[in-house]
Amino acid sequence: MAINVMTSKEVTEKVFNKEELFILDVRNESDFKDWKIEGENFEYLNIPYFELLDGVEEIMDKIPTNKEVLVVCAKEGSSVMVAEMLSDAGLTVSYLKGGMKAWSEHLEPVKVGDLNDGGEIYQIVRIGKGCLSYMVVSNGEAAVIDATRMTAIYLDFAEGIGAKLTHVFDTHLHADHISGGREIAEKTGATYWLPPKDATEVTFDYQPLEDGNDVTIGKTIINIHALYSPGHTIGSTSFIVDEKFLLSGDILFIDSIGRPDLAGKAEDWVGDLRETLYKRYRELSEELIVLPAHFMIVDELNEDGSVSEKLGTLFAKNHGLNIEDENEFRKLVTENLPPQPNAYQEIRETNMGKTNPDLDKQREMEIGPNRCAVR
Repeated sequence: MAINVMTSKEVTEKVFNKEELFILDVRNESDFKDWKIEGENFEYLNIPYFELLDGVEEIMDKIPTNKEVLVVCAKEGSSVMVAEMLSDAGLTVSYLKGGMKAWSEHLEPVKVGDLNDGGEIYQIVRIGKGCLSYMVVSNGEAAVIDATRMTAIYLDFAEGIGAKLTHVFDTHLHADHISGGREIAEKTGATYWLPPKDATEVTFDYQPLEDGNDVTIGKTIINIHALYSPGHTIGSTSFIVDEKFLLSGDILFIDSIGRPDLAGKAEDWVGDLRETLYKRYRELSEELIVLPAHFMIVDELNEDGSVSEKLGTLFAKNHGLNIEDENEFRKLVTENLPPQPNAYQEIRETNMGKTNPDLDKQREMEIGPNRCAVR
C-alpha cells in the first residue's frame, strides 16, 4: 500500500473546511496532552513511537479504514517509520511533513475585510500556535502588526500583492512567541513601533507607540489609532483601523480575555485590565470587528478560517466581559491560571534584544500552545 506526505498547509485546509481526519500521534503522552493538532472533526490516537518498535499489529484494529489517517511526530522521522509499518500492514496512510515543528511554524494568510479607500486587511493565522498577525494594505503600502519570527511570509506576501512595507507594529512586548517585527523593519526600512512602557529595557531603537498616534499608510490616512489599553502588559496597545476594525492584541480574545501575570504583575495589573475591558472598550463602537492577536481553540475559527467577531457580540457572549463583581474578576485572572508559556521569560528577553538565540533554540523556546488567555 502507499505512504503519502501531507503538508501543514493541507492539514490547515482540513481544519478550515472542518473535514474529518484520524491522527495517530506517536510523540510521548505528555507532549501530546500538552499540545496537538486540533480540528473540529479530527479523531486522535496517541501511541508513543517506542511502543511500536516491535510492530503495529496491536493497534491495527484501532485505526479506521474509512478515513484519512495522518501519522504525526515531533520532527518527521518517527512518523515516516510508523507510516511505513502501517503501509506494509495494508493501510494507506500519510505522515506530516516536518512534524510538529513544521506545524508550529505554518502561517496561512486570510483576507478579513476591505477598507473604505480601496485597501484590505489580512489576518495571518499561525494555526498550530494560535498566533494571529495582520497586514493592512492601502495604495501600494502596507503595515504589519504582531509579526511572528517567520518573517519571509510577510515579505513574500507584500511583494506578491505589490505593496511596500512601511510600518511594523507590536501591540505589546510578547511573552509567548518571538517577534519578527524588528527584523522586518530592518530588512525593509519600515518604521518599527513599540509601546514605550513595554520598552524600558529594550536594546534597540523604536518609534514610541502612544495614545493618539495616527499613521498614514498609502495615499490616505488609515485610522490606526493607538488606544492605550494596559492589562496584559503595562504597555499593551490596541489599534482601531479605518474606524472598522479593533486590533485588540492580547487584551481581548473571542472566547477569553488576556492574562496579566506574564511579567509577574498579576495583582498590580488586574485593575488596569478591568478598566480597559469594562471602561475603555465600552466607550468604543459595538460595531467594531475585533481582531485579536491569538485564539485558544479551533471553535473560535470562522467559516473561512479567520478569527473575528463584533465587539458588541463579545460584550454579550464573552464571559470575561460580564463579571460584575470586581473580586470575582480578580480571582478569575489571578488564580487557577493555565500554565505559563514555555520559556516565556527567555522569549521576553529575546524580544527586548537582550539575547539572540539561534534558530534551533528559538524553535525550542516556542514549542507548545499559546497560553496568553484566561477563560
